[in-house]
Amino acid sequence: MFKLNLKMAWRNLWKNKGFTLINVGGLAIGLASCMLLLLYVAYEWGYDKQFSGYEKTYIVYNNSTTPNEVFTWKWTPGVMAREIREKMPGVAHVSRSSFPEEKLISYGQKTLKKNVVFADTAFLKILDYKFIKGNADKALLDVNTIILTEKTAKILFGNEDPINKTVKLENLEALKVEGVIEDVPLNSTIQFDYLLPWTLLERRDAGVRNSDWGNNFCLTLIQLQDNNRLAQISAEMKGIFKRNDKGTNADAFLHPLTKWHLYSNFENGKSVGGKINQIRIFFTLAFCILLIACVNFMNLSTARSEKRAKEVGVRKAIGSSRYALIGQFMLESMLLSLIGMVLAFILMEMCLPYFNGLLNINLMINYGDWKFWSVFIALTLLTGFIAGSYPAFYLSSFEPLKVLKGAGQKAGRVSLSVREILVVFQFVFAACLIICTTVIYQQLNYIKNKPIGYNKAGLVEIPIQGNLKSESRLALLKDRLLKTGAIANLSYFSMNLNETGHSTFGIGWQGKDPNSAVLFNYRAAGYDFAQTIGTSIVAGRAFLPQFNDSLTLIVNEAAVKTMGLKQPLGAVIRLWHKQMTIIGVIKDFVMESPYQKAAPMVLSYDMAAVRNIVLRLDPSQNISASVNKIDAVIKELNPEFPVDLKFVDAEFSQKFNDEQLLGTLANWFGGFAVFISCLGLLGLALFIAEQRKKEMSIRKVLGASTLNVLTLLNRDFIKLVSIANLIAFPLGYIIINTWLSAYEFRVSISALPFALAIGLSVLIAVLTVSLQSFKVARSNPIDALKYE
Repeated sequence: MFKLNLKMAWRNLWKNKGFTLINVGGLAIGLASCMLLLLYVAYEWGYDKQFSGYEKTYIVYNNSTTPNEVFTWKWTPGVMAREIREKMPGVAHVSRSSFPEEKLISYGQKTLKKNVVFADTAFLKILDYKFIKGNADKALLDVNTIILTEKTAKILFGNEDPINKTVKLENLEALKVEGVIEDVPLNSTIQFDYLLPWTLLERRDAGVRNSDWGNNFCLTLIQLQDNNRLAQISAEMKGIFKRNDKGTNADAFLHPLTKWHLYSNFENGKSVGGKINQIRIFFTLAFCILLIACVNFMNLSTARSEKRAKEVGVRKAIGSSRYALIGQFMLESMLLSLIGMVLAFILMEMCLPYFNGLLNINLMINYGDWKFWSVFIALTLLTGFIAGSYPAFYLSSFEPLKVLKGAGQKAGRVSLSVREILVVFQFVFAACLIICTTVIYQQLNYIKNKPIGYNKAGLVEIPIQGNLKSESRLALLKDRLLKTGAIANLSYFSMNLNETGHSTFGIGWQGKDPNSAVLFNYRAAGYDFAQTIGTSIVAGRAFLPQFNDSLTLIVNEAAVKTMGLKQPLGAVIRLWHKQMTIIGVIKDFVMESPYQKAAPMVLSYDMAAVRNIVLRLDPSQNISASVNKIDAVIKELNPEFPVDLKFVDAEFSQKFNDEQLLGTLANWFGGFAVFISCLGLLGLALFIAEQRKKEMSIRKVLGASTLNVLTLLNRDFIKLVSIANLIAFPLGYIIINTWLSAYEFRVSISALPFALAIGLSVLIAVLTVSLQSFKVARSNPIDALKYE
């Protein structure tokens, strides 16, 4: 029986090739879009789950409370790990590590600047990367050793065995290769190319050895023996700062490793989501697109009910039960779903390279994974069931006596209202996507062009490394670069202009509440800093070579406001243990999140603390020529290190990666959803045009013009699309307003997205329907009426 039903299903699909093609095409695009989005969701959901004990591993976060706000960050004091290890039973491992930074390593003539993490021995017990070469038990024990990832080892040593070979760190320290581990997966939050011992960092940086509980600079990872004692250890962690520093206003808490990537945003000490919000949007979008493809199938199947009414009548007359007919129609649906899934795989394999390039990741279909096949079978069955359920129950409900007497001619109109509802549903979703995508791009454009307080165009940064660490060499470099004509100005800064971190509560001033703690950004800067970055000193003066500015500060406008200084110039404030005098006020400029206001900041003149050269290119010169001149001078003065020139505006644009990705994916997959809706609309138009062919021919004989016929055929569709937009407007507004509420600086929702939604959807609907309507309108009425 099943074989017979399968043969009949195949014959019926083959007989109606046009509708089959539209249905299969819609299902294939819907399934491919759904699977691509689900692949991405699974990739993001799998962040930091590659390690054997990931479910019992936590990051220590630091909450610092002020009268107005709670600040949360993942920097902790280096001394914390020892305290946890010695005084908290139930902890299996606790590690200290630095945050990734680029440093130069070399072997022979090969030189690389790659991301390094300094870590203690427990790091590789918690994050248990597979060792390809070397002994995991000895890793990071010896101060003069290095652990390479497989890719880095391949670049440096080729096919040589790297174990016990010597590499140099920044052309200074000789390090023995102790091991080679697997490459760090892209969906791992801590990204590095090689590991160095924590003891080496202590030797290189005296500040790391500082056991002060206010010295927050490292990442602390904890792995519990099991999660049974999580509540007890969390309670002990809450008071760890106050037990060791009575005057602190900080406390610590454990944040699961698996939530680090997806739940990275905090407000007033509480997690408020993060990337997870975007993942939820993509997950919902995946199934909405699939649902639109299923709605297409329902629409076209019920639209063709007139042609299948007699088949149902005859089958029932010769004894077929309703359940047998439902089975027959569901089998057709499952067959279409299976064909659609096969085509979807082809589309996915074709689209994956572009999709990976768009997301800068490496998604692959793992055909050997049982989970993948489980999802595949489940999606195929689900699609076939959803798509075929309504048509199967509807078609099998026809009464044989009525359809065989001819009443079945009206069967196609019985489900008209349902088909109209389904078309409206499709275009509600399409219009919502147009509204949301438009506002996302408006917000992105608004925040990109929002004034940030300095001119980032034509501004470049170069790290101070090697020979350039000498003040005399820096002075020579400045002189040589100015003489080339490539730059207009040059200064120095302690961090990248777009970098976050290095904040302190150690600022005091007259009248400050001793019980309040206010977080200030602290930076070191050189001469001509304001002029170089394109901002201004609004009061007082800049750091100048004719003055001794070792005990002076420049503060920004936000700092003056925070401290309530009516006369900031000459005011004495405390920076940690030093008394400093304010000599100038610099205009507020944004360094961290462009979505927030400028934070209070103090600048000191401290050449020992600067880490970057900041250059203003001469705008009258060709950029490429200027960069070549800069490269040549720096390579001459510092030949053993790469130049590593970075444009500040390019670095700044990376702050918008999440919004750019959301907009791009919403744009593409929204386009797929609209295209699938158009396929269904085209199929309906084919059916309705055929159904009304004689009516239109009679109208033409009676004098109707081509335009009249087109208007009649398109009018109902325009009405449905307009109704869909009226429903979509409030839905779209609620969705996008909720999304915008996460931003302090946001664009106001104008009429443009809604006008664009209704304009585009009506235009697309008219063009789609008109493809068939125009043929009917231009056809010879004699062809339709010659047998009447």
